[in-house]
Amino acid sequence: MGRSQSLEEGLLPSSSMRESNQTDDGNGDGSDMGTEKFDSSATPIVVFSTIISICGFLVLGCAAGYSSPTESEIMEELGLSVAEYSVFGSALTIGGLVGATVNGKVTDLIGRRRAFWLADLFFIIGWLAIAFSQAAWSLDLGRLSLGIGIGVTFYVAPVYVAEITPKSIRGALTVANQLMLTSGTLLMYALGTVVSWRTLALIGVAPCFVQVFGIFFIPESPRWLAMVGRETELDAALQRLRGRTADISQESANIKAYTEAFQQQSEERIFNLFQPRYAHALIVGVGIMALQQLGGINAILYYASSIFEAAHFSSNVGTISLAIIQIPAVLVSVILIDKAGRRPLLMVSSTGIFLSFLLLGFSFCLQDNNYWKQITPVLVYIGIMAYIISFSIGMTGLPIVIMSEVFPINIKGSAGSLATFANSACAWAVAYTFNFMMEWSSAGTFFIYAGICGVTILFVAKLVPETKGRAIEEIQASMTLFNH
Repeated sequence: MGRSQSLEEGLLPSSSMRESNQTDDGNGDGSDMGTEKFDSSATPIVVFSTIISICGFLVLGCAAGYSSPTESEIMEELGLSVAEYSVFGSALTIGGLVGATVNGKVTDLIGRRRAFWLADLFFIIGWLAIAFSQAAWSLDLGRLSLGIGIGVTFYVAPVYVAEITPKSIRGALTVANQLMLTSGTLLMYALGTVVSWRTLALIGVAPCFVQVFGIFFIPESPRWLAMVGRETELDAALQRLRGRTADISQESANIKAYTEAFQQQSEERIFNLFQPRYAHALIVGVGIMALQQLGGINAILYYASSIFEAAHFSSNVGTISLAIIQIPAVLVSVILIDKAGRRPLLMVSSTGIFLSFLLLGFSFCLQDNNYWKQITPVLVYIGIMAYIISFSIGMTGLPIVIMSEVFPINIKGSAGSLATFANSACAWAVAYTFNFMMEWSSAGTFFIYAGICGVTILFVAKLVPETKGRAIEEIQASMTLFNH
């Protein structure tokens, strides 16, 4: 058994502590003692820390939505060609890939709070470079800087939230970042029609400064403090998060025991990810992040106008509807994630996406063959709205939640970088190839995406564990030990 046996032995004390906290009904919701006593509600500092940490996703939404309402104004004022503006738009994704290659390692090296400040530095430089640009090169560098900040934030924000929140509300608070992202996009769409592109870029800086100052007032992640051996600070941070009167002794002991046991196994190196003991966690974390993007979300969001126009439906009505419907759909996900669970929401979401793409493919089949052409626009509108609703209740935020939960602390940095890099690379691939695929066959394009979503359904059903109501250390230990 060797190392695996020593790891299991290191986890046994925390397992017994978990068992002592369960009530007789066996549902895992006991509240008699220990960690369960305070696990059912969020303290004000947990809520505040979550809000501050997900401000980066508001910036992400602003950056994603910025290029659409400003396109004609920027091109006219700076004399950019379509190709030059396309470089500006795509620089965000390239920056995201750069950020994804280092986000996990940097976050583990300097801590979660400092990683937020690092991301904010790139955000502020990026927005200011865009706001005061006089040429294409400074626009592109600004957009690239925003992308690097996004690459860091995309990892550190959900990881930090998952590491500070009680398990009973961990999913809801982690997926709340998608509300921020959607709100940022809508903010840019709305203000982009009434202010100049330079003013809009300066507005994008505001959430960065909110986060910069807010970070001074939030605690460091107890899990990271355990990883770097700062146990006194761990207890102080955990006490702040759980409240003055909360008994943190058992939760603190759990965190220390699991962290020590995992760190005894191997040092944090990229090649250690591919040991058999980590195969399940790696397949789930990287796979779900890649499938999120391969499911075509960037194809729909980036090219919704052209899809509606191809179906002879009003692009203005379609895109406005698409933007508005996302917020209530994400709210449903936030409400249900810690009640229904991760797997059921993912299954419903991926099945809805699958059916939506089948409807879109069928609609364009009718159009291409001159059947029922008068109802094709309506069917396409229904298909896209169904897609956005389905995606928003599960696939939009849950892959990030699962990624933040399944990787053991000793490989979290490298594994998180790999997962976010895979996500960014797939996002770029979908955005780049979609127009070429539509030129080849509109119906065929959506049927291919439907096939990918069918794979996602099987992937979730066979490989993704249910993590609702389970401590992070419990999830990581079960995936690392008991399945191999």
